[in-house]
Amino acid sequence: MITINNVSFDYNREKNTLKNINLYIKPGECVLLCGKSGSGKTTVTKLINGLIPHFTENGRLDGTVVAAGMEVAKTELYKLSKKIGSVFQNPKSQFFNIDSDAELAYALENMGTTPEHMRERLKDTVEELQLEQLEHRSIFTMSGGERQMLAFASIYAMNPDIYVLDEPTANLDENAIAIFRHQLEELKRKGKTILIAEHRLYFLTDLIDRAVYMENGELVSIYTRDEFLAFSDEQRIKMGLRTLRADAFHATDFPMLSSANVLTVKDLCCEIKGSCIFDHVSFHVGSGEIVGIKGNNGVGKSRLVRCICGLAKEKKGSISLDGRPMTRRQRNKECFCVMQDVNHQLFCDSVWNECELSAGDYREAEIETVLRAFNLLGYKNVHPMALSGGQKQRLAIACGVLSGNKILVFDEPTSGLDYDHMMAVAGMIRELAEKKHIILIVSHDIEFLNCVCDRTITLTFNELQPKDNGGNRL
Repeated sequence: MITINNVSFDYNREKNTLKNINLYIKPGECVLLCGKSGSGKTTVTKLINGLIPHFTENGRLDGTVVAAGMEVAKTELYKLSKKIGSVFQNPKSQFFNIDSDAELAYALENMGTTPEHMRERLKDTVEELQLEQLEHRSIFTMSGGERQMLAFASIYAMNPDIYVLDEPTANLDENAIAIFRHQLEELKRKGKTILIAEHRLYFLTDLIDRAVYMENGELVSIYTRDEFLAFSDEQRIKMGLRTLRADAFHATDFPMLSSANVLTVKDLCCEIKGSCIFDHVSFHVGSGEIVGIKGNNGVGKSRLVRCICGLAKEKKGSISLDGRPMTRRQRNKECFCVMQDVNHQLFCDSVWNECELSAGDYREAEIETVLRAFNLLGYKNVHPMALSGGQKQRLAIACGVLSGNKILVFDEPTSGLDYDHMMAVAGMIRELAEKKHIILIVSHDIEFLNCVCDRTITLTFNELQPKDNGGNRL
């Protein structure tokens, strides 16, 4: 079904991004593409769906790729898209409409599907994927996780033979991951071929047929499922892979740490166009404390922290620091927010200049130290938009570290990060806590929350439950 034969590829004709890749994926097989951030996983997915070479004019491609009986380099994209469906790492980059219903129908319309068959197919898609909550919605009001679910649904509606999925669970909550896992089971049952590049591995362990491990642009090893599951924790960590066991996610309650400096959120309410997002949200976070905020996709977690940072306006309620109520302007000065979509906060023409913009009084040596900690020093002269998704995420976090702001907010900081970089982020956040910063982390990544948070709170629809799970330091 998919044959990659002696393929080497380079984006800029200077250094090979991929080196002599050989891979054969049988029809109906589910193959995991794993490895550290920047190892070349996303580039391999682009070889199969045709973005390489059709959208890489300056790249150099050697070797051949055949998918669904078509030589990718010699087949027009519209023909490839009928047989090969792709879900990108950033789902917004594949949307063409402003509402969910039009987005679901868009590909079928372009294929000339009859209205009767289209309505039937869309109805089946919504029911089979359990996406009733996404119907008749503006894409701009959706959370990152909801957008990922919509992106997958828009491909599912086309019913391709091959699914190419790049970090499809990066922003999904636990319930959504469970639903997505069931969807993959259905695809396998229908005989679909699946290639999935992922850092979250625990939900895939009994679905995959093989695991392909990549490192520095090379295909290092191919494992059967049994071989992959036999890895010891030491071997897995050495390879930079996340946990393979769902039962690793456990937590213990922790009380709030005593502190002279406290961020207090009291009876906070937020609305969008008259619709209540959350109401009567109250909690507090002490200086030097790391608190995680959990909750289902679309519950309002990102909106909550945007209110705290002064980036969004609350309907009512108060936010105070050390007992002093703060205006939006004051909160904006006290907070630094690493956004869920970091493309919105990278402005400069190089990694180094981006850090200098946030660093204030930090000296060059301190910027170098932070970039080295996040494995970005070698990219200091690279344009931020030329970085991979995981590298952009690490750069935004580095800027947050360098900002020196009292209140630091991280919205899905480990999206697209491997084990090594997840632990690097965790270590840096703990160092910031030791310097008495107040730290809030919005995340669905329970593995990360367990290893970094002092406690977690769960946002539910129209209320916050302040006593929930604290994070174990694993």
